[in-house]
Amino acid sequence: MSRYPLFDRSLIRLRPLALRGHQLTPEQCLPLEWNEPSPIPELHPVAQAIRQARLDGRPVVFMMGAHPIKLGLSRFIIDLMARGWLTHVAMNGAGLVHDFELALGPGTSEDVAHWVRQGQFGLWEETGRLNHIAAEAARNHEGLGEAAGRILVHEQFPHRELSILAAGWQLGVPVTIHVAIGCDIVHAHASCDGAAWGAATYTDFLIFAHTVSQLEGGVFLNVGTAVTGPEIYLKALSMARNTAHQQGRSIRRFTTAVFDLVRLPENYRDGAPPSSEPLYYYRPWKTILVRTVADGGKSHYVCGDHRRTIPALWHLLAEQTPNRRIEEAHYRAPCRRPPHAAVSRQPAEP
Repeated sequence: MSRYPLFDRSLIRLRPLALRGHQLTPEQCLPLEWNEPSPIPELHPVAQAIRQARLDGRPVVFMMGAHPIKLGLSRFIIDLMARGWLTHVAMNGAGLVHDFELALGPGTSEDVAHWVRQGQFGLWEETGRLNHIAAEAARNHEGLGEAAGRILVHEQFPHRELSILAAGWQLGVPVTIHVAIGCDIVHAHASCDGAAWGAATYTDFLIFAHTVSQLEGGVFLNVGTAVTGPEIYLKALSMARNTAHQQGRSIRRFTTAVFDLVRLPENYRDGAPPSSEPLYYYRPWKTILVRTVADGGKSHYVCGDHRRTIPALWHLLAEQTPNRRIEEAHYRAPCRRPPHAAVSRQPAEP
């Protein structure tokens, strides 16, 4: 037992999601036909690397933060999985929360500034189901992502067609969740079992590391995750290279790409700036674009809003692959407007 006092979670009051309000509803998710018309030259070599990797039977890993989901882009990611372009999707705990809430039905993404003043941010009853899913995953020695996807599909969540987790389960594409304890809203709930979350997310880390061990000739995409994604990738790659060296193999000729908003100089491939510069601490640059491809790999930086870059990548790839691995009706639904043009619903007053 700790010698220090612990916060008493039994005193926390959870409230129903219906009282919260949502900044993204299922109706606001972007349709596959939506796209910004302007070209993005840096995407063409990325798309070509993905085509070549899949032609050679090599993996394409899509490591993402939660914002592609919050921006209503789930259909594009799901469709790329269904067409066989993405062979592994990895996300942080926030991605799990938003994907789960979107599949549940009413919507996701709360007004943090409003609810944190009330001491109610993140403390919602229905989202707490994720704590039970984590416990079940740990008992079954499953990854957190596969357990969540299985439950979304088997329990027929109302909008599971918008769930990357559900699509992964249906397609047999690994969707791994990489959690930092204390970072996600459900960790504040009394039902949270930190050991269960740790076990389930560590299983996902090992699934991810296995994929990375096959990365020679493949592609690693880092989409909007500046800390978690690069750090998990770095550790998994070191593990994979350690065992590959013992087997007389190498993992060095592959392609990486970072999708983000940070402005980098044109010569970013030449190396990150010195530690005296703030951008030295921007991990995607030094880790993904420089260090891990220094022995024969290639890297690309795609700067822009995800609502522009992800649909543009989808258009470059989808037009060449008419075959789908799951029926269109399972994951495509009508959509009215993009989220950046929508007006958020107002949260209820406590």
